[in-house]
Amino acid sequence: MSHEHHHQCCEHEHHHHEHHHDGLVKQLSLIIVNINFLILAVVIEKNFSLSTWQLLLVYLVPYLLIGYDTLKEAAEGIAHGEAFNEHFLMSIATIGALLIGFLPGAETEFPEAVFVMLFFKIGELFEGYAEGKSRESISHLMNIRPDVAHVEKKSQTEDVSPEQVEVGSVIIIRPGEKVPLDGIVVEGSSALNTVALTGESLPREITVDDEVVSGCVNLSGVIKVRTNKNFGESTVSKIIELVEHASEHKSQNEAFITKFARIYTPIVVFAAIAIAIFPPIICELLTINYQLSTWIYRALMFLVVSCPCALVISVPLTFFGGIGGASRKGILIKGANYIDILAKVDTVVFDKTGTLTHGQFAVEAVHPDSCDEHQLLHLAAHVEHFSTHPIGAALRDAFPDEATDGCELSDVEEIAGQGIKAVVKELRSDGVKTSEVCVGNSKMMEAIGAKWHDCHHVGTIIHVAIDGVYAGHIVINDKIKEDSAEAIAQLKALGVKKTVMLTGDRQAVGEHVAQQLHMDEYHTELLPADKVAYMEKLLTINDQQPTAFIGDGINDAPVLARADIGIAMGGLGSDAAIEAADVVLMDDKPSKIALAIRIARRTIRIARQNIWFAIGVKVAVLILAALGIATMWLAVFADVGVTVLAVLNAMRALHIK
Repeated sequence: MSHEHHHQCCEHEHHHHEHHHDGLVKQLSLIIVNINFLILAVVIEKNFSLSTWQLLLVYLVPYLLIGYDTLKEAAEGIAHGEAFNEHFLMSIATIGALLIGFLPGAETEFPEAVFVMLFFKIGELFEGYAEGKSRESISHLMNIRPDVAHVEKKSQTEDVSPEQVEVGSVIIIRPGEKVPLDGIVVEGSSALNTVALTGESLPREITVDDEVVSGCVNLSGVIKVRTNKNFGESTVSKIIELVEHASEHKSQNEAFITKFARIYTPIVVFAAIAIAIFPPIICELLTINYQLSTWIYRALMFLVVSCPCALVISVPLTFFGGIGGASRKGILIKGANYIDILAKVDTVVFDKTGTLTHGQFAVEAVHPDSCDEHQLLHLAAHVEHFSTHPIGAALRDAFPDEATDGCELSDVEEIAGQGIKAVVKELRSDGVKTSEVCVGNSKMMEAIGAKWHDCHHVGTIIHVAIDGVYAGHIVINDKIKEDSAEAIAQLKALGVKKTVMLTGDRQAVGEHVAQQLHMDEYHTELLPADKVAYMEKLLTINDQQPTAFIGDGINDAPVLARADIGIAMGGLGSDAAIEAADVVLMDDKPSKIALAIRIARRTIRIARQNIWFAIGVKVAVLILAALGIATMWLAVFADVGVTVLAVLNAMRALHIK
């Protein structure tokens, strides 16, 4: 997406918002003015004895005032060869009502004609309001769009728009400002408020070397960040782009409504013509007394009632609301069609590292043999001081004061596939002690002849030997996320039949995680291609019910794309995964999956309620209209009342408990 285009998108969104608000105010004032004109017309009719023609002219003023747009839309529809839309139905019905009074022996229906148009407009006003609300909920994401970046140039700062910042520039972010671009902190520390992106209320602490994501708000300190993506690539613009296009993918319910309206409207028009023509012909043939105007009136009423706007408006609005409500909770659903699939998911497949676990190693236990815990960690951390491996990082994190304890390292030797050997010179209270320390796996211990023993803990075991003598071992593990177990339990409670874990990790580690989380099935030691193969297998087993896959890494992109619905961890997940997924969880919490399914089910439930409610009321009133029991007023309520109620019901999709 080019910068300009993106900029326009957001500008457009902003203008759309203001324009939308002005539009509603305009509509409302038009309705109020119109009501006054209508009252005036009724007063004139009561107090002056005017001819039918003169009355028509009096009522045409409020009619044209309120109905102009509708008549214009109807005319445009006919010109484009798409005559059968709700504007067309309303126009025929009201023009018919204006003219019916000219038939011999008929009552005039001028106020009714104006009223039908007026109510139709009120219905549209409600629809506009509700759509505005949904848009606002989605454009709270637009609020994450930063307006300015302070770029550091030769000791001074320059304010430029985020689109113009080059990758690798250093930008300064002051407290209270939005992070304009993704990057790495090079100076300072602070806390970030990520609520706009993730729905997560707790601030995230950051310091030098931490990654920051655009769209967060810097809370406490001044930080300098070296950008590592340009604006078009950064998290914010990706998200905005996703949401902009979310409404393009229609759900089955929406597609059904569009088709339904296309077939339904012509049928209704011809049924109305039949009501106006056939009963009078039959009465004529059987020489029964009848009033032509009565049947024309019923046909007009039939047209008003049958207008499908409640359906055409409320169902897409429900899905729009569902997507908006989910985005507020940090769940991005890329299209209404995915809401259908989410609601029916019955198998959920998880990647392990980074999805169910943090994907960061940490020391879990220290088991010394011939020295104390502190000593064992201290030596291991020193030897691993220059290691780039995640295990080295975990050991250094567990013993942070290694830098200041005055020990010296020499003769560092890394032995591939075994570990690291080094000479450590310790400053102790009883003088300097020099020892050769080996830190590595069991192969290394065997190579130097140290008698190692295994550990009852599951995880990566790091053995330590001092001067060839076994000193103990340290257990390092990838921590399971706090809410992983809860996520699995919630999915089970929602009736998901099967939870599966796929991982490239060792059998023992995979088994340990799967048991702790009560997974139904797990497969370990898989390569990315194996994951896709497993996914294929699962998809063929349950081809009826959809299967979801949740992952976060680059290697998960093919599986995400292959699943019926791919869900990516978007907080710190890879871009490839976010691109390939259909749903993105902005904070990496697996428990959000259950929430996404609940939102989807609720959205579909509301859409179905609207479909049945609208069709039910319409059918009832249509029958009454054909039998002549209903009046034009009831017809108007059946149309506009139902629309307003359906729209209000659709708005419930926005609010998520």
